[in-house]
Amino acid sequence: MTESTDMPSTSLELGLIGNCQIGALIDTDGRIVWCCLPRFDGDPFFSRLMDTTDRGYFAIELQDQVESRQYYQRNTAILCTELTDKYGGRIRITDFCPRFRLYDRTFRPEIVVRRVKCLSGTPVIRIRLRPTTAYGEREPETTHGSHHIRYLGQGRVTRLTTDASITHVLQESPIVLEGELNFALGPDESVTESVNAMCQRFETQTTTYWQEWARGLAIPFEWQNAVIRAATTLKLSTFEDTGAVIAAMTTSVPEAADTQRNWDYRYCWLRDAYFVVHALNRLGATATMENYLNYIINLVVGAAEHELQPLYGIGGETRIEEYEVSGLAGYRGMGPVRVGNAAYHQVQHDVYGAVVLAANQAFFDERLARPGDEALFRRLTILGEQAARLFDKPDAGIWEYRGRARVHTYSSIMCWAACDRLARIAAHLGLDEDATRWRQQADRMHDVICREAWSESRQAFTESFGGDTMDASLLLMHELDFLAADDPRFVSTVGAIEAELRRGDHLFRYAAADDFGDPENAFNICTFWYIDALWAIGRRDEARRLFENMLECRNAQGLLSEDLDTISHELWGNFPQTYSMVGLINSALHLSRSWEEAV
Repeated sequence: MTESTDMPSTSLELGLIGNCQIGALIDTDGRIVWCCLPRFDGDPFFSRLMDTTDRGYFAIELQDQVESRQYYQRNTAILCTELTDKYGGRIRITDFCPRFRLYDRTFRPEIVVRRVKCLSGTPVIRIRLRPTTAYGEREPETTHGSHHIRYLGQGRVTRLTTDASITHVLQESPIVLEGELNFALGPDESVTESVNAMCQRFETQTTTYWQEWARGLAIPFEWQNAVIRAATTLKLSTFEDTGAVIAAMTTSVPEAADTQRNWDYRYCWLRDAYFVVHALNRLGATATMENYLNYIINLVVGAAEHELQPLYGIGGETRIEEYEVSGLAGYRGMGPVRVGNAAYHQVQHDVYGAVVLAANQAFFDERLARPGDEALFRRLTILGEQAARLFDKPDAGIWEYRGRARVHTYSSIMCWAACDRLARIAAHLGLDEDATRWRQQADRMHDVICREAWSESRQAFTESFGGDTMDASLLLMHELDFLAADDPRFVSTVGAIEAELRRGDHLFRYAAADDFGDPENAFNICTFWYIDALWAIGRRDEARRLFENMLECRNAQGLLSEDLDTISHELWGNFPQTYSMVGLINSALHLSRSWEEAV
């Protein structure tokens, strides 16, 4: 492994392609720099994003390149990169993962398709396909035939089928591009038709699928393109086989430079559940929402009377052991690179509210094929009992503190929300005795939280019972119906949070030192929560300005990561972050003028 001397610097100026089975990240020069196979949490076949060596990518390089332009085909997950050389030669690389209806089901193979076309001049290209295996420990062995190359590693064979010269690809030698070349990278299966015909057909059908999907979205009048891109990204983060929605495509992109805050986010966090379901519901993406609800309900059934975990694998796996790998140097060399996430065995009481809030949709949404019934309600009451028992007990909190436990106010409110929604569900089902019991339970918890979490000196609800510091998650008290927007306690809490956690136009999660020292970057979802809170309390011009500012902080393809440098506005943290994209969607739907007002 040799250090790169001429590779472009690593950044999160990346586009995402995928098909709800796999995903790939592509930089502005058209290099695939991250792609895990055979699913989101698999071994990265392309790992350059997490390395400093000249490998782990799939590049279609243009000789003497001087310019690049990247964009999505309208309302699709098909990414185009146009490269221009100093002589006026220009090429277009079209990247996508096939997804469309076939034989009455969705066809979503573990395939990445790349099509490169000459647009003008006599461009000269070079193909560099340098995969890795075992998290960078090795590079796959290769065999080849007349139209394919097979990559063997980690008990898996991946095949590249192409109409380009196999010799030129293997030797990375120059190719004068006169028409179009096609590359299909996927399982070790023979292609029984022309690769050009197959890739063209896949592109046409995938375009149709995404444009029809986008057409069915319920979007706001304002910021339509931003919402469509965020919604498409949310869809791409769904592992359709089980319905799970991952937190991000990546592992170990640091929350801030050289901080060791490097975590694997390729799993499903229950804390995201309510917000994801809420966004999908408001978008009208009911099939995706129902599939995700089924994933969550399956976890409830599996948990029985045991405590819920904060996160699960995308197949519902309960053990996600965390370890560091030595084969990858990390993002810009800022290791460690971690696989798995030890937070799965933490105690986080907010998960009970997150699950009940998400499942609540099933009882009130008449569009769903399988509405909630008394049997599901009885299963959820097990979670309600846990919430009532644990709401005033210490936990690691929503932000997963690894070195301390407190009675976190947000966790307590989410436990209250579990009991409050169970009361509403019971009333909806006509179970009067249950409705009364859960309403009394929720009211008791509400009284305790208001007494123990309120600080007279700060005139605000604080991060923990008896504490004196602020936590951005408490901006959600109105969203969760714990307090009305015009309740003076909510208004003053918003003021206390902005005084302590606002940096410029962005918000930190918290300001106090944690296991890794003082926080350095803003947390994007918290800024969206702040925007929504300002809107709720009547500071609407300011909310709109801050929202527009957040749109400017997206990368060129409209995507956001987890964190943001408040000075440079550089994106940090795992990418693209589902939480951030959901925050954008929900804020846009809150703030936008209605269609009736605007048209």
